[in-house]
Amino acid sequence: MRTIVEIREAICSHKQILEDEFHVKNIGIFGSYLREEPSHDSDLDILVEFTKPVGLFDFVRLEGYLQDLLGIKVDLVPKDGIKPSLRKHVAQEVVYV
Repeated sequence: MRTIVEIREAICSHKQILEDEFHVKNIGIFGSYLREEPSHDSDLDILVEFTKPVGLFDFVRLEGYLQDLLGIKVDLVPKDGIKPSLRKHVAQEVVYV
């Protein structure tokens, strides 16, 4: 299992690709990996904000790219797609890379 430091470093080292190819404006981590409490079946919760609207194909392609990069199942959550009941909690917990 990767540590949060390793995850952040991997994402950071690919930020330019994320910006250029996937139109990522901001990317952050929240959930069990951030709290250093992942189980063997945990996925990595990643909050993403885009510079422009992206379609489903590009969204899924980004999720796959991150999974391949990190070797972890990723749950990619668009910032504007968070359920209203969870927004405050996620906003307080997320750490942007």
